[in-house]
Order: sequence, then C-alpha cells, then structure tokens
Amino acid sequence: MTMTTATAANDGYATRLLAWFDVSGRHDLPWQHPRSPYRVWLSEIMLQQTQVRVVIPYFERFVATLPDVRALAEASLDQVLALWSGLGYYARARNLHAAARACVERHDGDLPRDVEALLALPGIGRSTAAAILSQAWGERFAILDGNVKRVLCRVHGIEGWPGTPAIEKRLWAHAEAHVQGVPGGRMADYTQAQMDFGATLCTRHDPACVLCPVQHDCIALREGRVEDLPTPKPGKPLPERQAIALLLRDAAGRVLLQRRPPTGIWAALWSLPEADGHDAARAWFADHVGDGYDTAEPLDAITHGFTHYRLLLQPLAWRTVALRPAVRDNDDLRWIGAADLAGLGIPAPIRSLLEAQLPASQGEDTT
Repeated sequence: MTMTTATAANDGYATRLLAWFDVSGRHDLPWQHPRSPYRVWLSEIMLQQTQVRVVIPYFERFVATLPDVRALAEASLDQVLALWSGLGYYARARNLHAAARACVERHDGDLPRDVEALLALPGIGRSTAAAILSQAWGERFAILDGNVKRVLCRVHGIEGWPGTPAIEKRLWAHAEAHVQGVPGGRMADYTQAQMDFGATLCTRHDPACVLCPVQHDCIALREGRVEDLPTPKPGKPLPERQAIALLLRDAAGRVLLQRRPPTGIWAALWSLPEADGHDAARAWFADHVGDGYDTAEPLDAITHGFTHYRLLLQPLAWRTVALRPAVRDNDDLRWIGAADLAGLGIPAPIRSLLEAQLPASQGEDTT
C-alpha cells in the first residue's frame, strides 16, 4: 500500500514539513546569508556525500578566497584543489572548476537560471540543478538527494534499493507531487527543510519518529518497518589493493611530490610517488635516484577506503637523497618544502603522513 502521487500534492506534507522547519530547521548556515546562486551551488557540491558540520569551514574558507564564479574560473586547478584538500571526492572540485570556466565562456560569468543549461555543466545532475534553482531563485523544482530518498521510502513504504532506476523513478514522482503543495515564495525553505529533516530527524539510524511532523502519514512507522527502509544496497566485500608510497627528502628537508594523472583516484592531486609493488618501486627509484632502495625506512601502513576498493599503502622513507642529474623538477614532479604544503591539493591520508614526518609543517591549518 502506497500513497498515490495524485493525492500526495494535496496531503499537506509540504506545509507540515515547513511548519517543522520554521521551528526546528537550520536557518544560520553560511550559504543562506546571502543566498546567492554561486554560494548555493558551491554548498550543494560540497554537501554531496559530506555532512554539514564538515562542510562549513571548507565553504567559508573557499568563498573567502574565491567569492564568485569569475574568481573560481580564473583560479588555477592547484589553488582549487588546495582549498578542497581533505574534503574528499576530488572530482567534485575539478568539475566545479570546469563548470565555472564554462559559465564564463557561455553565460557571461553567471550561473544560468535554466535547468537544461545547468545540467550541461560538469558535476551538476538533476537533483543538484533543482536545489540551485529552488534555493537561489525560488523555482518550483523537486530535489532527490540521499536524505530525501530515505524520507520518501519511509513515508510511502517503498521497498527496493533506491539506487535502482525503477525505485528512483517512483521516488521522483512522489518528490515532484509533494513540491506542488509548497506555498508560494517558500521553495527555498522547503528544499532546505527536506535536507534538514532527513539529516536531523528522519535519520538512517534511530530516527526520532515521536517528533516527526508527518508521522501519521508514514507507512513505514505504521507497519513497523522504519529500520528496514530504505532497503540497503546489496553488499559485497570491498576488494583490497596494495601499493607502495615513496617518501624522499633532500638535504634541505624538502619532500618529493608527484602530480597524479588527470583521471582516476586522486586525479590531478599532488601525492607521493607510488608503485604497485617492490619491483616497480625499485625500478622507479633506480630511474630517478639511483642506488639505495634497500636503505628505506618502512613507516606505518595507511589504510584508506574508496567507493569500490580499499587501499593498503605502505610508505617507505629515505632521508637526504638527490635526484639523478637527468631528472629535473617539472610540472608533475617537484621538491616541496613543508611551508608550501598548504598551498597544494594533497590527498588527506598523504597530508597526514607528511605532517607527521615533516616537523616544520606541524600546526599548519591544512584542513
């Protein structure tokens, strides 16, 4: 049994959610004051798969340095990645940068107020475009982020993993029906209310159903299935990949960093040279340094989880080495002093390793 989308538009869902939001929602988030298209867009990208409390300091630092679309477009990718460093999912930052440049080229430096134009920009999907339009301009567009999916699955008693096209199609239908019941002039609040409701009340674990403004209409609560919905993604063990990271320091105490390829994990970030095993690491060391691979000091292994696999990284450290005369600093390989690390986009686990190994970098704000 599920509520039809025909009745969903007139069931009072939106008005009850707004009444809860007026009392219990979040009204002092930095991207709400002022709520400009650029600030809304940036916040939406940062909030993808990242909690609000984590995003806030990154957002404030980002807009203080790059306050608008043109500033972002004119910045170097290294500067953007440095501001993003530690926030994870770095494809978001690369897409943000590319989209800003596209806005300058196609839209006179402004974010377009058109759903199709927004969808044509890198990194903006259907729900993100809707969130921008509804919050920045008050347009009547429905969103469907992870929080909204969870709420709608419970309210409407929808079984099946929300990541499948068939279930997502049903959820979009409900989301679009509910948005028709939003009073005029309140679309920005309603969009924020949905996100707040899922993040603070209708949470994944231990939801506060007794405080829920739509509890009397919730099929999952009525049927005792709140903990069962939404249906979790079918699980399987994450494969593990092992690699070796080479931490080389020169006589001045600088560390050798290498820019990663433009695609793949940690794309375009600066990291330690890496090899899949000792044979490849030994060959890289011989090509770039020469003899002495076996004098390395093994450091504590690093375990880092990605979406599709788990990385077990074994760092090896050398002190006071020099590159072979034929090897020179270039755009993808350079010696970096501890004081300059904060200005580079570096993967969070590698940055933590460097901060522990390079005393001069201790205490720097690199979050």
